[in-house]
Amino acid sequence: MAQHNAQATHHKGFPWSHVFGFIMSLVLTFAALYIALYTTIPFGTIMTVIVIMAVIQAVLQLVMFMHLSEGEGVIQKVAILYSFFIAAVTVIGTVWIFFTM
Repeated sequence: MAQHNAQATHHKGFPWSHVFGFIMSLVLTFAALYIALYTTIPFGTIMTVIVIMAVIQAVLQLVMFMHLSEGEGVIQKVAILYSFFIAAVTVIGTVWIFFTM
C-alpha cells in the first residue's frame, strides 16, 4: 500500500521534465535545420554537427521520455543495447546494399 501511495504522489503535478525534454528536442531539431540550410560551413562539418546533435537528442529522449534512468536495472539496459544493435545493423546493412548495387 505504501508503494502505491508513493507512485501516486510521484505522478502528481505538471510534468515539467517532459515539457523541458520536448522543448529541447525542438531546439535541437531547428538548430540542425538552420545549420543545414542557412550556413556556409563545409559539408563535412555540417554532417558532424548534425550527427552530434542527433545523438544528444536521442539520449535526451531516452532519459526524458523513455525513463532510462528509472529502470529495473540490467534488463532495461540490455534491451536498450539490443535496440541500438538492431538499429545499427539496419542502417549499416541499408548503406551496404546501396553501395553494392
